Amino acid sequence: MSNHSSNQTVFLIGESLEFPPVTRANPEGLLAVGGDLSAERLLLAYQNGIFPWFNNDSLILWWSPPMRMVLYPKKVKISKSMLKVIRNERFALTKNVCFEQVIRACSIIKRTGQEGTWITEGMKNAYLKLHQLGWAKSYEVWEGETLVGGLYGFDLGHVFCGESMFSTVSNASKFAFIKLAQELERRQYAIIDCQLHTPHLASLGAEEIPRGEFMDILKAQKE
Repeated sequence: MSNHSSNQTVFLIGESLEFPPVTRANPEGLLAVGGDLSAERLLLAYQNGIFPWFNNDSLILWWSPPMRMVLYPKKVKISKSMLKVIRNERFALTKNVCFEQVIRACSIIKRTGQEGTWITEGMKNAYLKLHQLGWAKSYEVWEGETLVGGLYGFDLGHVFCGESMFSTVSNASKFAFIKLAQELERRQYAIIDCQLHTPHLASLGAEEIPRGEFMDILKAQKE
C-alpha cells in the first residue's frame, strides 16, 4: 500500500457495475460506498476480493482489508474434544437443505460485543437469490430433527467465501466449519476466505495473509 493511503477518498458507487482496484481501499479496508446488492454486483465483488459489511441504517459499505483471514483447508485444527464430538456422531451434516433457515439463524444469534446484525433484510434477500442461482451454499448441522448450527457462504469454485455461522448448542458451528474444510480439501479448493480475524477462527486454524497474496490466490484459477 502506498504511503499516502490515509489521504485516499472512498469510491462512491453509482449504477454502473464496477469497483475500483482493491489497492484503493483506505487503511481499514473500506473501498467503496453505495451501489446495490444485485446478484451481478455481489458476484463481481467476490470475484475481486471485495465483500459488503454494513449496518441497517447505513449505506452499503464494500471492504477489502489489508490483511485477510483465510483457512487453508488442510490446516484446519481439530481439537481432541472436537474429535470426540465427530466420532460419537452426535451431529449430522446436510448441505443446501435449508439455506433460508441458516441465514435467518445467523442474523438473530447474539454475539459477544456486537450490537444488532449486519445481515439485514436486504442482505438476506440478496443471498437467497444467490443461493437460487447456485452461488451461495449452506451447511446445516442437526441434532436429531433439530437444526442446531450451520454456516453459509459464496462458492467461487476454488475459494469458498465464508459469510457467517451460528450455533445454538456447543460445538455445532465448529462441526460445520471442520466438515466444510475437510470437503474442500478433498475437492482441492485453495482457501476458505474468513474475511476478518476472530479468536474463534484462529483457534480453528485460520490465519491472516496480506491482501496481495489473497488476490493472487483468488485470481490464480481464473487464468
